[in-house]
Amino acid sequence: MSPGHTAGLCVAPVWAQGVGRARKLTQNSVREAVPAAEGDGGRDAEGDGRHGTRPPRRGRRVLRWSAVTLAVLILGASGAGYLYYRHLNGNIKQDELNLGDNKVAEPTPNSAGQTPLNILIIGSDARDTEENQKLGGARETFGGTPLADVQMLVHLSADRSNMSVVSMPRDTLVRIPKCTDPDDGETYEASDGRVMTNQSLGHGGPGCTVATWQELTGIHIDHFMMVDFAGVVSMADAIGGVPVCVDANIYSKDSQGHGSGLKLKEGTHPVQGEQALQWLRTRYGFEDGSDLARAKAQHMYMNSMVRVLRENATLSNPNKLRRLAERATAAITVDPGLGTVKALYDLSNELRKVEPKRITMTTMPNRLVGARVEPTDDAEQLFRLVREDIALDGKDAKKTPEEKAAATEKASSDDPAAPDSDIAVLVQNGTGTDTLAAENGRARAVTNLLVGKGFDQAIADPGASESEDTTLVRYPSADLKGDAQAVAKSLGIPLSSVEQSTAVSGVTLVVGADWREGTTYKAAEVDNTTPDSAEALNGADDEACMHVNPAFTW
Repeated sequence: MSPGHTAGLCVAPVWAQGVGRARKLTQNSVREAVPAAEGDGGRDAEGDGRHGTRPPRRGRRVLRWSAVTLAVLILGASGAGYLYYRHLNGNIKQDELNLGDNKVAEPTPNSAGQTPLNILIIGSDARDTEENQKLGGARETFGGTPLADVQMLVHLSADRSNMSVVSMPRDTLVRIPKCTDPDDGETYEASDGRVMTNQSLGHGGPGCTVATWQELTGIHIDHFMMVDFAGVVSMADAIGGVPVCVDANIYSKDSQGHGSGLKLKEGTHPVQGEQALQWLRTRYGFEDGSDLARAKAQHMYMNSMVRVLRENATLSNPNKLRRLAERATAAITVDPGLGTVKALYDLSNELRKVEPKRITMTTMPNRLVGARVEPTDDAEQLFRLVREDIALDGKDAKKTPEEKAAATEKASSDDPAAPDSDIAVLVQNGTGTDTLAAENGRARAVTNLLVGKGFDQAIADPGASESEDTTLVRYPSADLKGDAQAVAKSLGIPLSSVEQSTAVSGVTLVVGADWREGTTYKAAEVDNTTPDSAEALNGADDEACMHVNPAFTW
């Protein structure tokens, strides 16, 4: 991530619960909304890793988590009248949700008819206004192409009992899909190979960042939010101080002037206003100076903010709330589904149902690739848990048979399978391990099983195949997903082991090391624990403290 970024945790509206003494916005007062005006943009800055300076065709408001909270909380809690809320609706900027060609199917409702909610919070490093420039610094980047340097996916469970947050480092290498700008029709072709994920915002807007996330994770995203530096400061001022902890004196500034400027003494101290923004942007001085350390500090701040807002009704002054509402709505950019005060208020009511102890904040597991990072197998594990609406804190109630059936149905393809006899299947032997050679004849034996079940076009691959720990069914394109799932179901292979891959040209069954013998496949117990490498932080943890790099102490 670029040095200057606030974290965007949609824990935001949870905080609306902390203002219970403030007068409540009635449904009637926000029944109607006016179209949102088009927005401009914003920027950040501990000043590194700039990518291009071509002025944007249109401004992009910085997407910042804290301002999101402010908007939702204030819009939901202040007592202004109907006309004033129409005015606030007009302040809210809107942009398209998804600019990519590929869509991810919405999740199937659970047995109670509920569905999870996924919101992508994006932090842009744009410096597009005098105030954002003052707060962000790096004058040489004013008006440049914005980068999505903070990206956080907020997952609210279907039953609204828990919330999961996944941060993705800004320098994660991903494939950005083809995106089309809805304003001028300009098409940005898919990236040639993998590039840093933060470049997605410059490919037509936040909807391309959404499209990039969906293609990487397979998670359906319902909404996005973006806010700017000024919004972060407004939220921090509204709260009146959020406690944060450092294990030594810190001054985030090096000899070249890089750093957020944060200066704190050892211990726990409340931060607000610009100092809160400094905390959220600090990279130089925390741990190893990486974006991963900054994400950890952002998680700590957001957890602390949630606790403060739930414990104290600090925003009970209607006049103060109205002033802050003006700034928040002017700073925020959302998709059309969140483009009204009422929509934001309804969202706040959903998010506030989750208690801090059921909030889990994580960072996408990754490994270094030169100076960049890439997702690991643990990252796919984390994404799967979110896709399947499994709580990251491990406290999910056991699913009923009906809910398990619904989860299976959710994973099924919308594209119907061809008749079994018309499905061509290539069977490969991937039963080798680090210590055992591939079991002779397994591809032929499983091919015979398939033929016996009516898959007349199944053939065994006589060549060697790469070893696989588990048995997999792969398919190259979406139109063959249903066929691949039909093959898996016939053999008792779970649908979670069916995956799209450009490495195959047709439906391909790879017999893994977990099926070296026998005619009945028995899937291993699924591990639904959150990987340690995700560095999970519980929302109720009030003892977390950032480690200060000795080079930045005083």
